Parts: sequence; structure tokens; C-alpha cells
Amino acid sequence: MPDLSIDTELARTILTGFIKTEIGRSGFSRAVLGLSGGIDSALACYLAAEALGPENVLAIRMPYKTSSQGSLDHAQLIIDDLGVQSLTVPITEMVDPLIERFPDMENRRKGNIMARERMIILFDQSEAFKGLVLGTGNKTEILLGYSTLYGDSACAINPIGDLYKTQVRELSRAVGVPQPLLDKAPSADLWVGQTDEQELGFTYEEADRLLYLLIDQRYKPEECVEAGFAENFVKAVIQRVRKNQFKRVLPPIAKLSNRTMGYDFLYLRDWGT
Repeated sequence: MPDLSIDTELARTILTGFIKTEIGRSGFSRAVLGLSGGIDSALACYLAAEALGPENVLAIRMPYKTSSQGSLDHAQLIIDDLGVQSLTVPITEMVDPLIERFPDMENRRKGNIMARERMIILFDQSEAFKGLVLGTGNKTEILLGYSTLYGDSACAINPIGDLYKTQVRELSRAVGVPQPLLDKAPSADLWVGQTDEQELGFTYEEADRLLYLLIDQRYKPEECVEAGFAENFVKAVIQRVRKNQFKRVLPPIAKLSNRTMGYDFLYLRDWGT
């Protein structure tokens, strides 16, 4: 099976440099992020505090009425440990009027509404705090489409989007993320008892090993089966990656000119960098 271990010191140097450079390139010196109490946002917060200084990072907790107290407490652990600026904005009174308008609404729709309301709060505070919004989605989630478009996937820059979930855990240990966050089951905390792996139907560790072969090593599906993965699992993961491509790109623009955004106008030199 593939080895996904990373040089944590090198990754830490690259990612803190990325945060500082990309935020500075845009004329900012501060960052805003949603702090859920999970390991991904915790790692992003540690990296941002190291890159910019804790006084230049605003971590926002945005609980819904069904959010677990444990998530709030774990987010507070990060805030206290790093000394970043913080804000708590409950979203229940914001999203419930829409949810109550459709009594038959199932959990996925409710979760998407919550995620997009949190995005609204983050970008509002981005203006108030004068800082860019940091993304907290990892490579596994992005590839599998396990996010809400224009919700938790919305950000200005993402420092951890090229780290698989298992690599997020490895780097989180190295930067000092508290043990309770390393031990907890991954969850978007959208409803009581919800966990990521239960919804996906497989573990992040299993997905990471397969995705590494498919994406990074360019294995063919049959080669993954030969490597020991169940054929149905390989097909299911490939289908998820393919059908969620639309979440990983800006909306396609119909091409009429010689310089179309997203096709030809897409290099750093195009905006003077």
C-alpha cells in the first residue's frame, strides 16, 4: 500500500509561506476562517497564526442549535492555545426561517443552508476585519466533492487543499493541535450523530490510499484493483471524483474571444504579478 507520509517541517514552511505571500499579494495582512472544532480548520488556524501572527487571525465559531458542545469546546481550545482573535455567531435564527418554510426538508438540504450561511458570515467579517477568508477543506474532501458549493468550499485561498486527510493528521500533530481534535471522528456537525465516514461509506484512510494512486500516481482503475482495492470501491470513488468536478473549477464561461477567463487569461502575469 502507498506511503502518504510527508516531511512535516518542509510542508509547514511551504504552507505558512503560501499564506503570507498570497494574502500579501492581494494587499492584505489578515485572515478570517471558520473554526468548527475539527482538525482541518484547526490546522489552518495554526498555520495562519504562525504565518501572520495571532493578532491578525480572526477565528469564528458559528454553531447551530444542534451543534455539539464538544465542537464549541474544541474550537475554544484552539483559540486559547493560539491567542487568535475570535467571534461566536450563532446561525440558528438565520437559517431556521428558511428551513421551517419547507417542512419536508431533509438533512442534506438543511446542511447546505447552514454551510452557506456560515459562508455569508465569513465573507461579511472578511470585510469588517479586512482579512481574506481561508479555506479549510482538505484534498480528500475536494476530490470526493464532500463539501457545499459556495458554502464551506468558498474561500479566497486554501492552505491545506493539497493535503490528504491522513496528511492533515500528520501535520496537525507536528504543529501542536490538541490531542482531543486528533482523536475525534471527522464530522461536519450538521446534525446530531453525523460523521463524515458514515455518510461516505468508507474511511478517509481507505480513500486516501486509493486517491493517491489514482490522482498522484496516475494509476488506471484496473491497476488499483491489482494493488488490492475492491473493484466496487474503486468504481465508487472514481464516480465521485468525476461527478464532482464542477465543484473544483470556476463556472465554465462560453468562449467567444481570444482571451477568455479560465482558459487563456489565467496566469499570474495576466494580473501583473
